[in-house]
Amino acid sequence: MLVSSEKTGANEVTLELKIEADVFEAAVNKAYQKDKNRINVPGFRKGKAPRAFIEKIYGKNVFYDTALDIAFPDVYDAAVKEAGIDPVDNPRDFDLKSMDENGVELTCKVTVRPDVNVVGYKGIAAVKPAVSVTDEDVEKDLQSKREAGAREISVEDRAAAMGDIATIDFEGFVDGVAFEGGKGEDYDLELGSGSFIPGFEDQVAGHNAGESFDVNVTFPEQYAEELAGKDAVFKVTVKGVKEKQLPELDDEFVKDVSEFDTLDELKDDIRKTLTQQREDSAKSAFENAVYDKLASLVTDEIPDVMVDRAVENMIDEFRYNIERQGMPFEAYLKNIGLGIDAVKGMYRARAEKDVKIELALAKIADLENVEVTDEEIAEEYDAMAKRYGVEADVVKKAIPEENVKKELRSRKASKLVIDNAVAEAEPEAPAEDAEEEKDAEEAAE
Repeated sequence: MLVSSEKTGANEVTLELKIEADVFEAAVNKAYQKDKNRINVPGFRKGKAPRAFIEKIYGKNVFYDTALDIAFPDVYDAAVKEAGIDPVDNPRDFDLKSMDENGVELTCKVTVRPDVNVVGYKGIAAVKPAVSVTDEDVEKDLQSKREAGAREISVEDRAAAMGDIATIDFEGFVDGVAFEGGKGEDYDLELGSGSFIPGFEDQVAGHNAGESFDVNVTFPEQYAEELAGKDAVFKVTVKGVKEKQLPELDDEFVKDVSEFDTLDELKDDIRKTLTQQREDSAKSAFENAVYDKLASLVTDEIPDVMVDRAVENMIDEFRYNIERQGMPFEAYLKNIGLGIDAVKGMYRARAEKDVKIELALAKIADLENVEVTDEEIAEEYDAMAKRYGVEADVVKKAIPEENVKKELRSRKASKLVIDNAVAEAEPEAPAEDAEEEKDAEEAAE
């Protein structure tokens, strides 16, 4: 039971708890049932010695520690509800006052979710990028479609040129020693793609199929630690050269790559698609800018544990995305020359901002008396079940209703903030100095 709760820090509460004698006695008996099989008692087979006999030999408190572990969680959960606090971490700094047949008395400290102040969340002003699609943008998209439909034709009467695809064998050496990951065979390298170390592709251009030669490069400073900034020599053999032949940009090409019949129809569709994509991007950029300003409204002290947990979640997602591509996470970090602590440092500012946004939206939901209906909760469970490909009952067992309710309240608060935000135009580029304009005009004459 809760004896008292006292705020002892910005986001800290000290709880004084008591486990009543009857509750502790029941826990001691459970501890006996759990531990009796591992206790040796002369004259008894393991697990057969009576509790009183074990206590007589080993002391009355022989089962107390295990009993405390058994009884504490329920007592703590009830105390948290009675105190009306929202812990964000496990209790810590235990001070055991007494533990005997009369029960247990103890204190512990709890880090709690801060009750932040959020002022000015309506009418947040943020820049919304302007959206435009030029004829050049449409032509660039058409060119990409032509590139995708290009044929690759082997050439034997000339050397490889930028834009060609050279099939190469290569092996890299630093100070005469081959290094890991620096060897490849039958690799199709598009010259000019920039996919290899700067300078590599330029040196392959100009060579014919069948030629072997050295390529001398310097690894960038921002590279794997063991190679960064080092000079390297690659032994390269060109095994074949292919050039790209782009299809003619006519109605037949349009029919091959789309559901349209004419080039004009395809161009109209490209313009509409690009416009929609850029409008979505502008909307996302505007909302992110609003969230950034919302986070800046939270000036309260944030518990480190909340930020630490957000960082860990981000790294878990990062790890998942890397390993699903078939590369161990630790190997990936080694390749890019980063340690896990450096990665955590990279994520920390973003994590702190995300925590502030989360706290701000929860507070706004309270201030605006945001309600969530049972129907909305049921719909959310159904949506999650569909997304995960399982029955709704499975999701309900895995995700408590209170968590779903919090998420829905946060979404509603987020919509309120965005709906009330003010979109500003991007600032115009500063006009050139009048004197500079005059000088430019005179130079042109």
